[in-house]
Amino acid sequence: MTLRIATIACALIVGAGLFADSAAPAAEVASRALPAPSNELPVATDVRLGGDDQRTRFVLDLSRKIDLAAFTLADPYRVVVDLPQVTFKLPAKVGDHARGLVKAFRYGLIMQGGSRIVLDTKGPVRVEKAFTLDAADGQPARLVLDLAATDRDSFLRTIALENRPAKQTRREPPPRESGDPRPLIVLDPGHGGIDTGTKGLKGENEKEIVLAFAQALRERLLAGGKYRVEMTRTDDTFIPLNERVRFARQRSAALFISIHADSLPKREGQAEGATIYTLSENASDAEAARLAEAENRADVIAGVDLTAEPDDVANILVDLAQRETKTFSLQFARSAVNELKSTARLHKNPMKSAGFVVLRAPDVPSVLIELGYMSTKDDLRQLTSEAWRVKTAAAMAQAVDSFFGPRLAGGAGRAN
Repeated sequence: MTLRIATIACALIVGAGLFADSAAPAAEVASRALPAPSNELPVATDVRLGGDDQRTRFVLDLSRKIDLAAFTLADPYRVVVDLPQVTFKLPAKVGDHARGLVKAFRYGLIMQGGSRIVLDTKGPVRVEKAFTLDAADGQPARLVLDLAATDRDSFLRTIALENRPAKQTRREPPPRESGDPRPLIVLDPGHGGIDTGTKGLKGENEKEIVLAFAQALRERLLAGGKYRVEMTRTDDTFIPLNERVRFARQRSAALFISIHADSLPKREGQAEGATIYTLSENASDAEAARLAEAENRADVIAGVDLTAEPDDVANILVDLAQRETKTFSLQFARSAVNELKSTARLHKNPMKSAGFVVLRAPDVPSVLIELGYMSTKDDLRQLTSEAWRVKTAAAMAQAVDSFFGPRLAGGAGRAN
């Protein structure tokens, strides 16, 4: 994945006032050298918002000056700020509060070496200024973003004309031909990086819970020696949804398992237990439709523009009519439910379907497993239990064995 960094140097220092003058003569800007590179990651220590519904300033305190690139996206209205990798040590829930033009903001790792801040705005805005300042006179280094209200037509015109950063794309090396005939299982821990997923009752992050489960399942599958196993992410990195699909397709995966942990809004009551989802453009019920819509917004959460999809994704949508892949997906889902019922709590309707983006590979049998509800106390207790994780990973591995057993016995290396 490439990250284009727009370097913006500024000579004046932002004083204690949030809207201090930040202009500098061009010759002075051009003559200033960037700080020497450091082996330590810059640290974000504090953040402030000031202003009103016409003009708002966002200020981030940093341990040292960094580069940045800022651009806007529509539907929903967002301002995206791409940075080198930053360690965020900000107050809890600091981004949840509205001020001026900003409804909320979030931040986190977008890839190894790169971080991102996404500001949700109340309407169309333009970025008037975006710059960083060196530490001086006892004040820390700062990132400053000035936003001004605008109309939608002007906003869309700016998006069309501005020299925006290159589209974020995860560049994977071409898969090597290993000559290994064993089926390849791709495990897809949901969310990651800036996209934390849902939150538990005490602030637990879905992205961490599902990564731990995927790692346990990988170890169990590898221990049996029957399969090759790869993961779409092995650390706290954000990966766009279509890149997860592409990851499996490029490697000719025999099975794709996306791993998540659901949450139910209080107004919708309480639910519990694991659920296995397969792909359908018509959701099996309202809850499945809600969940698919929420999961499919992960790219929006991370600021990715979903309005210009690659051609191969469009081809995936056309190819959804391939019935054989859907049949294999359903077979594995049934196998998973059968194995899990003896080791894990299951939802009252454990098999469902909906239009999840990550299940849209036409040539890779794919399921999405919701391990349980983080909004339900008993489920959350299990989801954070190592003993439960090991036991449930063993059941899932047995489901994989049951699915591939007849094919392996017949000498077939792939299920599709």
